[in-house]
Amino acid sequence: MASDDDDVNERLIEVYWQRLRELIVVDRVLDHLEFIEYDQKEQIRQKARTDGDIAATNLLISAVIKKPHSLGWFTAFVDALKHSGCNAAAEYMQVNPPKPEVEAENDTCVKLIQLLSPSLVEMQTKEVCLHCFSEGLLTQEDSDVIETITTNEGPWSGARKLLRCIVRGPSGWFSTFLDILRKTGHKDLFELTGGPSHFDNKGSDEKLPSLMDESTVSAAAAAAAAAESCDSPPLMDISISEEPEADLYKAVSTEPRQLPRSLEPPQPAVAGGPEKVDIVLRDYQKDVARPALEGENIIICLPTGSGKTRVAVYITKKHLDRRRAEGCSGKVVVLVNKVPLVEQHYSAEFLPFLKPSYKVERVSGDCQLKISFTEIVKNNDVIICTAQILENFLERSNNGEDEGVKLSDLTLIVIDECHHTQKGEVYNHIMMRYLMQKHKNRKLKKEQKEPALLPQILGLTASPGVGAATIMKKAEDHILRICANLDASKIMTRSLGEHKREPRKIVKTVEDRKEDPFGDVIKNIMNAIHTHAELSPTSDLGSQNYEQWVVQKERIAATEENQKVRVCAEHLRQYSEGLNLSNTIRMRDAFSFLKKYYDEEIKKKATPDDEQDIQITDTERFLFNLFKEKKEELQKLADNPQYENDSLTKLRSKVLHEFSSREAARGIIFTKTRRSAIALSQWIQENPKFADIGVKASHMIGGGDQSVVKPMTAAEQRDVLTKFRDGDVNLLIATTVAEEGLDIAACNFVIRYGLVTNEIAMIQAQGRGRAEDSSYTLVEVKNSGVAKKECVNEYRINMMNKAIDKIRALDQADYDKRIIEFQIQAIMEEKVRMTKKKQKHMQYKKCDVKFSCRSCSKPVCTGEDIQIIENMHRVNVTPEFSQLFIQRENTTLQERLLDYETNYFIACKDCGQRWGSMMLYKGIDCPCLHVKNFVVTFNGKKISKCTKWSELAIKFPAFDYAEHASRLADNSDDDDTD
Repeated sequence: MASDDDDVNERLIEVYWQRLRELIVVDRVLDHLEFIEYDQKEQIRQKARTDGDIAATNLLISAVIKKPHSLGWFTAFVDALKHSGCNAAAEYMQVNPPKPEVEAENDTCVKLIQLLSPSLVEMQTKEVCLHCFSEGLLTQEDSDVIETITTNEGPWSGARKLLRCIVRGPSGWFSTFLDILRKTGHKDLFELTGGPSHFDNKGSDEKLPSLMDESTVSAAAAAAAAAESCDSPPLMDISISEEPEADLYKAVSTEPRQLPRSLEPPQPAVAGGPEKVDIVLRDYQKDVARPALEGENIIICLPTGSGKTRVAVYITKKHLDRRRAEGCSGKVVVLVNKVPLVEQHYSAEFLPFLKPSYKVERVSGDCQLKISFTEIVKNNDVIICTAQILENFLERSNNGEDEGVKLSDLTLIVIDECHHTQKGEVYNHIMMRYLMQKHKNRKLKKEQKEPALLPQILGLTASPGVGAATIMKKAEDHILRICANLDASKIMTRSLGEHKREPRKIVKTVEDRKEDPFGDVIKNIMNAIHTHAELSPTSDLGSQNYEQWVVQKERIAATEENQKVRVCAEHLRQYSEGLNLSNTIRMRDAFSFLKKYYDEEIKKKATPDDEQDIQITDTERFLFNLFKEKKEELQKLADNPQYENDSLTKLRSKVLHEFSSREAARGIIFTKTRRSAIALSQWIQENPKFADIGVKASHMIGGGDQSVVKPMTAAEQRDVLTKFRDGDVNLLIATTVAEEGLDIAACNFVIRYGLVTNEIAMIQAQGRGRAEDSSYTLVEVKNSGVAKKECVNEYRINMMNKAIDKIRALDQADYDKRIIEFQIQAIMEEKVRMTKKKQKHMQYKKCDVKFSCRSCSKPVCTGEDIQIIENMHRVNVTPEFSQLFIQRENTTLQERLLDYETNYFIACKDCGQRWGSMMLYKGIDCPCLHVKNFVVTFNGKKISKCTKWSELAIKFPAFDYAEHASRLADNSDDDDTD
């Protein structure tokens, strides 16, 4: 039975068949192929003798891909190419062809040699052959064959054989051949092939010309004319393909070229990176772009590293060019879902290729631009921004505000990572506006009214995934729903099984510790807490099920005001995390985490000025003493490397192997939590063994502040990525923030350390390993179940690929019908959702909502006391509330964010429970509440789950800055009078 790898390799050979015909020397390759029968080899050799290598290669390839395959057949074929000197062919089989420009230039070189062969055969064959062999253009066998042909059939026949051989030479063969012609005194031939006439035989340091130089093109034209006008020996049969073939994993690099003066646009160049005018696309990129160039809405689905963004730039330029030619202005918005992607797309892709013809600008929450987004849209042709910014301004327009943006203002929207266009995602909010307007347009057309203009949509993704599907039908529905949400008329892809440079996959399973005294002590503490709180866990301590159970217990206890169980559950969650950390990172890091937690908890129980102790319950005192009793023992065990987890051992050996077995290793380790990313980075930096072999590690984590770990700012993320690209950092330890979209330099190895999420993330992570002979390693971590999840994801990827193929095979009418059904369903669901939302707003009256401290159940305030700043921050500035809390310094969130600063926590004066943070907003202290720290009651009924303000459907009034500032000023005047 053929494996999936066999199918992939067969397709790879089929796609590069034409190239192989040009590059393979049949006789030599056959010498190294053991899996082809002797009789068949002789038949292929006979074909080579009678019809030549190109014809014989067809038979050879047919024999290679013939089923059933023997074990390791493809590796044997690649090895045969290498051992026979057909290295260029081997590169294609390892999905490592030259860049498109290099490939195209090489093809032109071959054409030129073919064109000039009538003159080139007059060379001194033996002398040129000797130099070609010494320069590596010919193998020893090539040289021997040429010498034999020259002796037996004459120098012209030998020359023809030499020319057929050198075109299969290594990169740069043409320039080297020109130099050989110069050195061997063939001045006329040297100039004929494009060499400048001022070169002499003594040599020169001046660089030899590229084939694309004017002199060479002129020489080729002259030779062509000469070939047509005079009798000459026949041209050689050197076949070439017209278009370079695909390489999904090498980004296209296009050097800047000067536009002719007549074509230069009148606008001045935009400041930015190096200008690149020409956009070179590979065949597969042109194929997937074609419908978009014709104005259709499409999704482009290509693997990570295949140049999707470059295709989007090309489509953007053609769209703007066409609009300009029609006398209309174009307006393109490129949407991304992460702040770092804004700068990446701007500086690396859109700006270099679109300036100076078009104005390109970027906007994100991290952007320093202080002008209105509406003005930026008006004044630029291409705007790259985070999706939330566009959604905010679409909403402003919907509410009738002057500074809004309408969909009709735009002519093209490019949506990066468009698989996120699903329920609850900001992309979907934008596209729901689009679909509802499209639905209205149908009615307007029926009424013979002018419909609203809608932009063209271009979605980009490496993997749409299958959602929650377990059967093919549901997988198809999931992908079709994304197509419907994006109003895509087609999903354009090459089969995701084709041409993958699949990294070598390695799974490192781990063994349970023979002894785990550190974990045993933590479990004993947890069991003592269970007894104290009369809790009976239903799953293994430290497992994901246990953590879910603990979270549920804490939530129920908070709503029931059972403070004994609530606080015990909170501490159990920390011990569970400590147990997980001891299985993932060093025990000392796990101990440090627990110690820091208890230091913070004890610190909460004292006011900043130490004048008044905050109440400590008997349960809290029991928990503090429990840790204090075991603290010394845990510290001692944490420092004993004998009990370290096997996962860390496996990771250490893998990293050491990668860096010691490669000349220039570069890798990424993906891990689950921010805390483990930081700890692993510290562990590597502190270990001299890593430093000895040149490992330079750094971590990269997310920018949101939902975690207790201090987030990275966008500037810090950019700095780490820049160092990684430049080689100042060669090992990146990252959370999932680095998986998707970010243009991270090609890696030799990718390690997923105890982390597997879904099939989309798996594809994204594998796609980071783009360098030749890259590896993808999965390191198991206890209780993570990653090996099983990986198998499930592989099944889901296979299901996704088949679903995409089935969708692409649908008749267009059937496809359109299903898309419309999903769109109507989505519109109806959105209307129902909006109706429910309005009903909730009507139902929840501010005065009926009450907030009490989650820890001590003290009443805090009602909804009437809360106002909102920038439609985001809920604050309570009433004098009554200011008497209920104390302030503590917040070292992790000291950030300056536009008009406000967050420098302090606010906490309950009675029990020390954190309630939120103190914002300094335009010079005024504003206590900002975090709803997760309160128990929320509506009409006397407690709401069991309320961790985000969005879950509480109340429209709070906007913060009245002028009124509050005036009141503060009046109070200040009164104080001065007193």
